[in-house]
Amino acid sequence: MNIRKLSDAAIADAAQLLRSGRLVAFPTETVYGLGADATNDKAVADIFAVKGRPQFNPLIVHIDEVALAQRLAVWNEEAEKLANAFWPGPLTLVLPRHPDSPVSLLVSAGGDTLALRMPANPHARALITKAGIPLAAPSANRSGRVSPTQAIHVKEELGDDIPLILDGGACTVGIESTVMDISGKRPVLLRPGSVTREQLEEVLGEAVSVVQVSDILKSPGMLASHYAPSLQVRLNITEPRDNEAMLAFGPRVPSGARAVINLSESGDLREAAARLFAALRELDKPDYSAIAIMPIPSEGLGIAINDRLERAARR
Repeated sequence: MNIRKLSDAAIADAAQLLRSGRLVAFPTETVYGLGADATNDKAVADIFAVKGRPQFNPLIVHIDEVALAQRLAVWNEEAEKLANAFWPGPLTLVLPRHPDSPVSLLVSAGGDTLALRMPANPHARALITKAGIPLAAPSANRSGRVSPTQAIHVKEELGDDIPLILDGGACTVGIESTVMDISGKRPVLLRPGSVTREQLEEVLGEAVSVVQVSDILKSPGMLASHYAPSLQVRLNITEPRDNEAMLAFGPRVPSGARAVINLSESGDLREAAARLFAALRELDKPDYSAIAIMPIPSEGLGIAINDRLERAARR
């Protein structure tokens, strides 16, 4: 049985697993989170694989102190007001990524913002502090299923796919956090939650817009396209042009491209997912006429990879 009651020893073991790139489920006041080292590309890719998440939706990064948030994202006046009023608590703030942020690009779906939250659950914060790393943590359930509010729910959903589930009892809030985008000129409510629009407006001293349709996916649970290269993207290419950059996959890479980055020479879809966004950015240069993408199997994480690439090709 991979469920353990919360204790100092259990938190220490969980922190060690997280530092080594493994996944751990842990309680927050909202729902149980499926945690991974937010700075580890492979660990973040494992979140998507275990959840069976069909798209690379951005993930919320959990932190234990404001100072960490300020190192990961570009802090602003709105963030200061909202953090003072609602952190620790069930409020996620979307902010511009700091230029030197170590957080995996896969966490933000290749975009230029980060969703950050400081959970009110003291055991969750203790875990983050003990691990010494920010934790990417969506709800600990299969994609599209009801979010878990007890450790047994996680066990029923994910079984033995993760090595450890920390049991902190039932979550006190029970619904996902409110998500506020304060990365632009006007504050926008992206997802409602227990922190209400009226409370947010009172603290900010201004009206808060509510998103209807978004063209940029900044937080979980929204329709959108993600980071798209400025170059044309050509899919399922087996014969690249000599002025193109090629995003390859697998051991057999066709010749002819001006530059090549192989997402996984061994054909490992988790490795490919972990490297996807960084590779797209690396190839998105005016030196090339387009980015040619080799065929990638539409199975497992390949479905999410192809979904992302198809969105990029439509831009």
